[in-house]
This record gives sequence, C-alpha cells and structure tokens, in this order.
Amino acid sequence: MACPIGPVVDLVFSRWTTPILWTLNEYGRQRYVELQRRVAVITPKVLTQRLRQLERDGLVRRTYHAEVPPRVEYEITDLGRSLAPLFAGLAEWSATNLDRVERARRAYDGVTAP
Repeated sequence: MACPIGPVVDLVFSRWTTPILWTLNEYGRQRYVELQRRVAVITPKVLTQRLRQLERDGLVRRTYHAEVPPRVEYEITDLGRSLAPLFAGLAEWSATNLDRVERARRAYDGVTAP
C-alpha cells in the first residue's frame, strides 16, 4: 500500500510552497512584491510558477484589479487555510526539537568524521 500522506507532502512541502502558504496565512492578502519580499530569496520566475500551481490546486486565490496601474493580490483560500493547524504543529515541533536535531548532527559528525 502506498503511503497515504505522499500526495499531501508532494502538494504542500515542495521547496517554496510551504513558505508561500505560511506567509499568506500569517500576513493575509498581499501584492506580489510584498510576498516576494517576505519569502526572501525566491526568484521572480519561481514565485510566479509556484503561485500559479497553488492557484491551480485551489490553495491560493489571485485577484486582478483593473486599475491604472493594474494591481494583483494573492490570498490563501479556505482550503489553503485548512493547512494552518499542520503548519502550527510543525512550528511547535521545530521550536521544541530543532536544537535536538542539531545536537544529534554534531554528535554524528564528530563520531563519523575521519
């Protein structure tokens, strides 16, 4: 039997998907430039690709405002927001355990170093 969470991991935990969804959930509706600034090191091309995929998957909503100049905003959908407890759980796990992971890595690297 295939792992039942595999498709979710592929959908939500790709390289840039999680930071984009977390940012939209945390800060609400944002323009492209605001989102790019908050996600930080993502390239415009990759951000555009990820946003299109997230919109296709129903996790992000793109709203175009026909103004001069045109304005586009992105926001997390209810479906995307339903992932918030998962993100909160991961953030809690991170706060509790990342120092332990780092200690384990240092111990391993010290033991296995030539």
